[in-house]
Amino acid sequence: MRFLHTSDWHLGRSLHRVSLRDAQAAFLDHLVATAREQRVDAVLVSGDIYDRAVPPLPAVELYDDALHRLSALGVPTLMISGNHDSPRRLGVGARLIERAGVHLRTDPATCAIPVVLPDRHGDIAFYGLPYLEPALVREEFGVETTGHAAVLGAAMDRVRADLATRPAGTRAVVLAHAFVTGGQPSDSERDITVGGAAAVPAAVFAGAHYAALGHLHGCQTLNDRLRYSGSPLAYSFSEAAHRKSVWLVDLDARGAVHAERVDCPVPRSLARVRGRLEELLTDPALARHEDAWVEATLTDPARPDEPMARLAARFPHILSLVLDPERPPGAPADSYAQRLRGRTDEEIADDFVAHVRGGEGPDEPERAALRAALTAARAQHQEAAAR
Repeated sequence: MRFLHTSDWHLGRSLHRVSLRDAQAAFLDHLVATAREQRVDAVLVSGDIYDRAVPPLPAVELYDDALHRLSALGVPTLMISGNHDSPRRLGVGARLIERAGVHLRTDPATCAIPVVLPDRHGDIAFYGLPYLEPALVREEFGVETTGHAAVLGAAMDRVRADLATRPAGTRAVVLAHAFVTGGQPSDSERDITVGGAAAVPAAVFAGAHYAALGHLHGCQTLNDRLRYSGSPLAYSFSEAAHRKSVWLVDLDARGAVHAERVDCPVPRSLARVRGRLEELLTDPALARHEDAWVEATLTDPARPDEPMARLAARFPHILSLVLDPERPPGAPADSYAQRLRGRTDEEIADDFVAHVRGGEGPDEPERAALRAALTAARAQHQEAAAR
């Protein structure tokens, strides 16, 4: 069986206030054309279809048009909700539109109800695991800990139990939206650490012949059966070096995987340039970036006059200006944002308590209260998004 694996469309998102609607429409045109030209048997979309819980109308129109076109091709489409989506909104009419070959999985309780598609070798069971926020699904899965690994592991236990009831030789494909250990993040993913440990070990997906992952925006292979498609467009300058693509996957009779990347259309390249203002304005090596979307980092010790306007004369599509002045020897090099990078919310909260107390961090009861508050905040946010 041949299928396309994509994710993280983030319909409705912009890049530094520049609309990406036309670029997203071009990607969806490309997706439909690829599905037709490659004669795929299914399209898998592993979450974050929209950029926010209540998407703007143009984003909904893009989504609606794409589903109509895929359905017209006779290509089954399987989709799960991601952490940016509202599961309830995305799942409205799911049973009705399933008749058109569009299979939505937004309810955690349905994770072990597969979409079964046959090929000449037998059945393939496609299991859709929507994004599982631990604080909201612990009761459903009967787990006591708050980590993502626990709830996703419980969901996969249900998948394996269902698979065991199916005819011998049935192959299994899982769609999931999670941060799997070994994946490389970028700046444009919404953090999912609050509410419990974020990382999920790859072993959680044991038993699946292929796991079509979503959440991380860089296309990457964790192992032959475990892949992120990444987002089809760059949504931050941290993705300037990404090659945006979807996976074209062939699954053979034994469940062996052959996957190749199909490049997505690039609306405009992204570039990061760094240096003093006069260097950026005159360096001939930067001429190749003059038509790109640009993020410029200025290292001048003092802020120059009107830097954005002057840079725009050379780089008319500049979107972002970062000031990182050169510092004298011995001065602290890291900014506050840099010192926080890579730290969890729990660590930041602990450090804040220690800072205001003159170095004395929280004791265990206080630390437990902080964790509970962070978990409650995440749950409140997810409940609001789901309405």
